[in-house]
Amino acid sequence: MREFIVEADGGSRGNPGPAGYGAVVGDAATGETLVEAAEYLGVATNNVAEYRGLLAGLRAARELDPEARVHVRMDSKLVIEQMTGRWKIKHPAMKPLAAEAARVFPPERVTYEWIPRAQNKHADRLANEAMDAGKRGEAWSAATSRAALDIPHPEPSGPPGDATAGAARARAALASAPGTSTTDARPAEEPPTSGEAAGTETASAGATASGPDGVRADAEVRATRAIGTGAAPVSGEIGTGAAAEDAHASGAAGADADARTARATGTATAPEATDAASGASGTGTASEVAGVKAKVKADADLRAARAVATPSAGWAPADLGPPATFVLLRHGETPLTPQKRFSGSGGSDPSLSGVGREQAEKVAEFLARRGTVQAVVASPLARTRETAGIVAARLGLDVAVEDGLRETDFGAWDGLTFGEVRERHPDDLNAWLSSPDAEPTGGGESFAATAARVAATRDRLTAEYRGRTVLLVTHVTPIKTFVRLALGAPPESLFRMELSAASLSAVAYYADGNASVRLFNDTSHLR
Repeated sequence: MREFIVEADGGSRGNPGPAGYGAVVGDAATGETLVEAAEYLGVATNNVAEYRGLLAGLRAARELDPEARVHVRMDSKLVIEQMTGRWKIKHPAMKPLAAEAARVFPPERVTYEWIPRAQNKHADRLANEAMDAGKRGEAWSAATSRAALDIPHPEPSGPPGDATAGAARARAALASAPGTSTTDARPAEEPPTSGEAAGTETASAGATASGPDGVRADAEVRATRAIGTGAAPVSGEIGTGAAAEDAHASGAAGADADARTARATGTATAPEATDAASGASGTGTASEVAGVKAKVKADADLRAARAVATPSAGWAPADLGPPATFVLLRHGETPLTPQKRFSGSGGSDPSLSGVGREQAEKVAEFLARRGTVQAVVASPLARTRETAGIVAARLGLDVAVEDGLRETDFGAWDGLTFGEVRERHPDDLNAWLSSPDAEPTGGGESFAATAARVAATRDRLTAEYRGRTVLLVTHVTPIKTFVRLALGAPPESLFRMELSAASLSAVAYYADGNASVRLFNDTSHLR
């Protein structure tokens, strides 16, 4: 069953006063924005505008898939508490709106979550765009909306031809075009009294039930969200690469030029775009004419950038239904992690350190805010079960244990550093680095055997969790193997991936057997 995230907001400049709403529908599995909706309501209160935003978001989600599940996220405590039934609705202006919202989807398929206002900026800016348009006597238009573009995103960088960097340049072109101010003048919502909603909501007599839905296929926004904000690995840190705990001993490959370049390349943060007032019209002085020409050129640049950022319909993938999406979480640190020691499935099986438990808590908070994980599956080792337990408790889910997610058995190397292995077993180490079929000293597990185990586990889990988003709490080798197999990369690619403790990666699996890597080594939630 498909799942959507609906984020909605509303505002009133006067309460009651000129009001508008904004709503965003996103794909829960990918984070992709599917629909934007906004409308100027005339004179209404803040809470009425918020309810109207909720209605618009739910209706837009139903248009996409009437059988979907919906998770609503709003910064209105009043609306969330009323729609969950924890607060009563007494005001006559809000009762019919709440009843109408409750009828859009069956109640068992809709969940509600309050979020801080800072996490609802997209819908908030849409609402302000609608109010600004109403002030000018215009209707809000999705074609001119900058709400998504004005949300700060990390500025990716990459080699020539890199798709993410190209998307960032498209966003920069879009954000530099003239636009309208999205002044945030929304007052605070009316507080409840004695567990019941109190307020003085008065809906505008001319307000319509819902506004036009704006559908935007902004490839730049999708690309930036899908890539995430993974931290650049620390140069020379074997602990996040191969010759460390839960790692492939890639110290020999550490001098690889590609790895050095990747480590040296940071991630720049894009400044938040600044809105500017529209230019002049008509004829007049030379400066006015120049202003008109500049605006015409900027409009042309804006249209060109949108044409580049939005793929043609011919590139759209076939409708194969929602994929099985595996969110791959490497466990938090153990005492062996900072010592950069091998730690496989046949060793001491250490638990998390204090730092590792703190990392797991941060992951739990991040995933709870997103609200997309529907199941949690963990490797049987102590560090993964402990990490999974912390996250699952925050999400209100149980933990299933899957033996196929365990780490590679590093045999006699377990507990040793890469340098110690090279000193004690140089021939075995060289063979292991040269062939995926080679086993560590003492009868450990080869990478080829690990890949076969992970592939069988992947096939079993994709069948079991078809169309759902599942958190797999596992180790370095299995996560790298999931990514390698999805990309069709050769075995030696395992030595060219950095994977940090408590990092998140994601791979989606479609019904036709194809896979899509959505995220790799994201550690932004730990900062």
